[in-house]
Amino acid sequence: MAQHIALITGASRGLGAGLAQALALRGWHVVAVARTVGALEELDDRIKAQKQPGAGALTLAPMDVTNEDAMRHLCASVHGRFGHLDLWTHCAIHAAPLSPAAHLDGKDVDKSIATNMRATASLIPMVEPLLLAGPIFGTALFFDDPRGSEKFFGTYGATKAAQIALARSWAAETVTTGPRVLIESPAPMATAIRARFFPGEDRTPLAQPLAEAERILNALYPT
Repeated sequence: MAQHIALITGASRGLGAGLAQALALRGWHVVAVARTVGALEELDDRIKAQKQPGAGALTLAPMDVTNEDAMRHLCASVHGRFGHLDLWTHCAIHAAPLSPAAHLDGKDVDKSIATNMRATASLIPMVEPLLLAGPIFGTALFFDDPRGSEKFFGTYGATKAAQIALARSWAAETVTTGPRVLIESPAPMATAIRARFFPGEDRTPLAQPLAEAERILNALYPT
């Protein structure tokens, strides 16, 4: 059986890292995209330490999703090497610091728009042909975090909502033509982003990213 191929944008930490690890241990080849080289190498080390017979592999792609030329080159390389994608999970996000709406930082607003909305808009037309190129249409997976109307979440909430609105439009447009576009709402997780948003929170009841990744993948690809 041909190996399944996944592209994970935002793979170095949190849910993205959990998905990369879980998929690799299921035998997938994962193209892991993130800006931080060290975090990607740590992810690779964790996967190699748990290597089992039949496990997959990781291709590290240290790059910024807002760099359209780099992402276009990456997608062309994926096509040249693998010919298609079975799964794209988009976990890359810029989580701007919490701030009252009257005191938003312009640089954080611009970076949030570039990462959360503009990068998504540029990646969809790059990735869609790869998801359509396989023998079975691939899946694009997005993750909702609806905080648009919560106090102090203005920049993050607005740009995350814009990202998900775009994903929902794409999902509606491709119901009959493919690819499959899904939007999940993960359980609250013990991630660095959540710690910045909710300092001092009791993290005991929070899900671990790897466990949440396994839950999502079990629902997505039931055995």
